[in-house]
Amino acid sequence: MATNLDLDDALIEEAVKVGKHRTKKEAVTAALLEYIKRRGRLGILQLEGKIEYDPRYDYKAARKRKRA
Repeated sequence: MATNLDLDDALIEEAVKVGKHRTKKEAVTAALLEYIKRRGRLGILQLEGKIEYDPRYDYKAARKRKRA
């Protein structure tokens, strides 16, 4: 899908240089992937304090079962 964007050339060139990308497209794609991953992690933080855990759960015993 072709898209025309009016992007800051200096920012793009710096992203290409800092990320050691070969092309502008590669730099923009990498930046978008990084943005998506970061937003996903931030979404997980929103769950803090909203999930109830079973106090009887023994994670160490679960680890031992997986190794055997």
